[in-house]
Amino acid sequence: MYLNCKSWFSFHFGTIRTETLVKRAAELGIETMALTNINNTCDTWDFVEFARNYKIKPVTGTEIRNGSLFCYILLAKNNAGFSAINRFLSEHNGERKAFPMKFPGHEEVFVIYPFGATAITALEPNEFIGVQSTEINKIFSVPKMLLREKFVVRQPVTFSDKTEYNMHRLLRAIDKNELLSKQDKKDLAEPHETFIGPDDLSKVFINYPELIENTAKVLDSCSIDMEFGVDKTKKVYGGSLADDKDFLRKLAMDGLHRRYGPSNRNALARVEKELAIIDKQEFNAYFLITWDILRYARTRDFFFVGRGSGANSIVAFCLDITDVDPIELDLYFERFLNPHRSSPPDFDIDFSWKDREEMTDYIFKRYGKAKVSLLGSYTTFQTRAVIRELGKVFGLPKEEIDKLGEGGNNLDEDKIQRQIRRYGSLLKDFPNHMSIHAGGVLISEEPIYQYSATEMPAKGFSTSQIDMFLAEKIGLFKLDILSQRGLGHIKETIEIVKRTRGISIDIRQVEKFKTDPLVAQQIRKADTIGCFYIESPAMRHLLKKLECDDYLTLVAASSIIRPGVSQSGMMRQYIYRYHNPDKFDYLHPVMEELLKETYGVMVYQEDVIKVAHHFAGLDLAEADVLRRAMSGKYRSHKEFE
Repeated sequence: MYLNCKSWFSFHFGTIRTETLVKRAAELGIETMALTNINNTCDTWDFVEFARNYKIKPVTGTEIRNGSLFCYILLAKNNAGFSAINRFLSEHNGERKAFPMKFPGHEEVFVIYPFGATAITALEPNEFIGVQSTEINKIFSVPKMLLREKFVVRQPVTFSDKTEYNMHRLLRAIDKNELLSKQDKKDLAEPHETFIGPDDLSKVFINYPELIENTAKVLDSCSIDMEFGVDKTKKVYGGSLADDKDFLRKLAMDGLHRRYGPSNRNALARVEKELAIIDKQEFNAYFLITWDILRYARTRDFFFVGRGSGANSIVAFCLDITDVDPIELDLYFERFLNPHRSSPPDFDIDFSWKDREEMTDYIFKRYGKAKVSLLGSYTTFQTRAVIRELGKVFGLPKEEIDKLGEGGNNLDEDKIQRQIRRYGSLLKDFPNHMSIHAGGVLISEEPIYQYSATEMPAKGFSTSQIDMFLAEKIGLFKLDILSQRGLGHIKETIEIVKRTRGISIDIRQVEKFKTDPLVAQQIRKADTIGCFYIESPAMRHLLKKLECDDYLTLVAASSIIRPGVSQSGMMRQYIYRYHNPDKFDYLHPVMEELLKETYGVMVYQEDVIKVAHHFAGLDLAEADVLRRAMSGKYRSHKEFE
């Protein structure tokens, strides 16, 4: 009977957090329920996981609306039906056109129309009329045969109680950008759209048992499958998994000889170790796709920088994905890949802002628009912003809203201001609207619609309705294609030098730049304006304090400037110990042994792995889970705990 439930991802409409929605259903003894958020499937996979945890059968779908006009509910009979729903949503979202008042039809999708919206005799076998508890008097004259075949119970769930109904009204006013006092009832859900227990709902329809039976049949006919955490990114780059393994090995060995020479046993051993684990984890295609993208960038003479945990990989170094030598910098392999990590390593690829759009276009065309999308994200209501929105809804003047947003301690607080503060705190962290991840791109083995509907932002690249956390949960791992203005400036500089001085500069001569005395002199003087990452006032101030003129100290400086290190006092300690190496004591012999290079200060994320492993006894893979948790790589805190 619960085939029309909405969470807070019915933006500016629903008020119930996804897990709370499922938990409340479990408390009422509900065994099957459908999530049908308005025009999206954003949190479907969270819902499926929560439902399984609470021993509830999940049914997936969506509620179709044109503005405030309710059109129909779509329920997926199976994964094919869910994919069809996502495709339907994406086509209309992409073209920004109204949804048809009658669903065009799909054999794996049930359609539930509101009472009176369409002729009963015109319904297809998988189409039904939904009747709410407030509409029973309307079906009094419907023939029994039609009731038995084409009517189901539709009990919408939008909010939990009176307080959440008020929140719903406020969200609708914010959405419409109108005063609460001018609100039109047609834009609102009905006050009865809340959970009614199964027994109580059955009593309401006691004279129409056929509706209850029909509803049960529809829900029983629906199912959804998802194997969480299993890699669903593109698995094959070439002809087969075996071909990918051989090709990656060839590229890695060619690069090994170029980077390290023909007889570096230490480097060879690490390459062999990495290749074995990459193949075991079936990440060969991930590396080859990244290599292919950068190969195209080189043909277009685009500059790029490879970063992320993939920079800990000697295979990435040998494939010229990065210019970071993990042996020189003692970067831990386990941060790059380990048995506790089901996801591939992070590759953050920076391009010039001028080139990034063409690189994104190449990825879509090379790997197919059906299997590629940008990664979505959600903006959420935060305290000052939501107070500002509520102030407008209540009709407060701008000056008063500004004071409320600043804390409002100088105000003689009245009833409206107290309401704004109260509901502002309740609406904090609510999803506000869809957005785009800073650079994430998904390349899927199967069509994206199997996992998510898509939006079409102004730039013209389809964007998933799922965010980074949900994508990783189901096994879709992003590749970050980012923009960095400095790369464009470097390219222009090289062109100017070539034109005016007749000198050709190879920007990839990293080892030469590390030992260039003029470069060292500029860094020591903090003359770094225009240099990405080391041009901010804080960074230039730090470089002067350190009198930095060598590569390793520059690397350390770029880490201790980060908020976690600098605000904890570790930056101050590092500066003191750097200039006074004989005037401090190490916290513990382990710190002296492991962190001598950084004077016992945990500067790098690798240092967390080292200390957790050698001091606390975690194995290196477990230590990396701790590092990722400390870095905010998980949505919850359970990994950290």
